[in-house]
Amino acid sequence: MTSGLVRPIRRYLNGGATISAESSRDVKVSVILPTYNRCELLAEALRGLARQSLPTEEFEVIVADDGSSDATAAVVKSFSDRLRLRYHFQEDHGFRVAAARNAGARLASAPILVFLDTGALVGPDYLREHLAAHGDGSARRAVIGYAYAYRPEDPTPGLAEMVGRLLPERVLTAYANDPSIFDIRHGAFLRCGFDPGRLVVPWILLWATNCSIRTEDYWAVGGFDEDFQRWGVEDMEIGLRLHRRGVEFVVSRSAWVIEAPHDRDWEGNRQGNHHNIGVLLGKHPEPVAEIGWSLITKDLYWPWEDDYQALLDWTARARDLDVTAELREAAAGLRPGERVAVFGSGGSVPAELSSAVLVDFDEELLRQALARGGRVGHHAIGVRTPLPEQSVDVVLMTSRLTGLWDRWNLDLVAEARRIGREIRAFGFGL
Repeated sequence: MTSGLVRPIRRYLNGGATISAESSRDVKVSVILPTYNRCELLAEALRGLARQSLPTEEFEVIVADDGSSDATAAVVKSFSDRLRLRYHFQEDHGFRVAAARNAGARLASAPILVFLDTGALVGPDYLREHLAAHGDGSARRAVIGYAYAYRPEDPTPGLAEMVGRLLPERVLTAYANDPSIFDIRHGAFLRCGFDPGRLVVPWILLWATNCSIRTEDYWAVGGFDEDFQRWGVEDMEIGLRLHRRGVEFVVSRSAWVIEAPHDRDWEGNRQGNHHNIGVLLGKHPEPVAEIGWSLITKDLYWPWEDDYQALLDWTARARDLDVTAELREAAAGLRPGERVAVFGSGGSVPAELSSAVLVDFDEELLRQALARGGRVGHHAIGVRTPLPEQSVDVVLMTSRLTGLWDRWNLDLVAEARRIGREIRAFGFGL
């Protein structure tokens, strides 16, 4: 492969060939484009990047190949006279898009990383708009780029025929304000006034089909987690870590892409999503992830923001709700040696339950309850805990769950039955 800019430098990294161009000191943005056996879609994506209004010397494109066996390498080579290109290949060991993105990011030389999916078609100002959304680059900011036609379960009528004939910007003109081409997240964007900073879980809107992150922030949180080896969730998970780092989330409708229609493995993606939300919960065992696990395993998504906000509201209201008397009464009815878990333990647990596993949605109160030492506790609602199946004899549910009962009762009961053989609750008629 060659570069039309200067004579290329060829390097080999961990078995993956890389092509790189001349000095990168002028590069403002690095585009990371993971791909796998989608050479035709890749060609369309590269064609859009090759017609950017941003000068070619100010950006680079890194194609991170997750083990393709089609003409992907040849497609990349065909654009080497139009783009500053780097190409990384990793062996096909299954779905490893997180590893591919990280490998591409390691080769990046710019202070801003743009992540773009293979099937995303861009207009001529795409990279300018991502850069504009970052301002002077000093703000700790992650940009959520708009994705027209990203609505896998409700495809845009006529789009497949149109994208093959018209430039992306002409496609948008043809659809004007037709809602059938809106990003599937459009309703969520409207609800927050296109300001994710107003949300309690903004990171669930960060999808790697089109986003950008400061390189410094990306590596500060460790990049994408390579334990995610099935489809879905890995982009939200890095979003969660960025949010915890204090990174601001902003939406740019100007830095748009159009998701080109293409075949999908619907059932495989669904199963991957279910599996990966469990991976996320395992890495972040806390109520916000617990809620996401409950929703996604039911093929739901959009109630996440409202459900978590409702939990935060109830947590504040229930802060002074002491259930020590309830627990003392419950302890009196236990048989010697019975293993116990308490859902809604609060901050004060009687000595009679010193061996009980404590579960509470209020992290501060749980910390107080565990301060005496010798106890095990989990920051959770009780919708999905880290406890193994049938690991306790009795699950006690306290009145601290009252404000959550209408929304989560089925999940709480199901989890209690999964981990224990008997449920005893206060005020819930169980």
